[in-house]
Amino acid sequence: MQEAVKYLLEKDNIFNHIIDKYGLPMIPKRPQGLETLVLLILEQQVSIDSAKATFLKLKAKEINFQPESLFAFSDEEYRNIGVSCQKTSYIKALSHSIINNQIDIESFATKSAQQVREELIKIKGIGNWTIDVYLMFSLQAPDIIPLGDIAVVNTIKELLDIHDKQEMEIYVSKWSPYRSVATFLLWHYYLQKRNRTITY
Repeated sequence: MQEAVKYLLEKDNIFNHIIDKYGLPMIPKRPQGLETLVLLILEQQVSIDSAKATFLKLKAKEINFQPESLFAFSDEEYRNIGVSCQKTSYIKALSHSIINNQIDIESFATKSAQQVREELIKIKGIGNWTIDVYLMFSLQAPDIIPLGDIAVVNTIKELLDIHDKQEMEIYVSKWSPYRSVATFLLWHYYLQKRNRTITY
């Protein structure tokens, strides 16, 4: 973390601005595995708090959190705990891929970020944002920046006045190989400015 921050401070003055104003962020971590991937599916396009409430209901229903059980639950059972039809199909697609050995989540720890992305992207409902956050939070991949994340994009627009996605990609390449820490700093700024606290 210290090395990454020092590097970013030398590369871009916006990080001086963020740290001077709000200090350093906590680096969030989540366990590797099915539970985190399901939680990330639930977090797509909704608030973290809302997704967490739904996740806890699902966890209460399926304490051992086995893919076989998640796949076997009916659409109505999912709907009753607040999971949309679309996200139900995503959770079932993920569970099905594990049951049929199309992916081995435990093996991800020994694979490159690109290998993990190539495997997960094939599963319905798992896009680059979900993969980026899993790589950052669960696998501690050091060089990820989720440009599909609204908080990251809005902070770049605000602090750097860059509004084109392609221009963003080119600009943030100079933060490599520590783009994950850069992302945590951007999130930190976004939340602190809005007086929001999130428990990841």
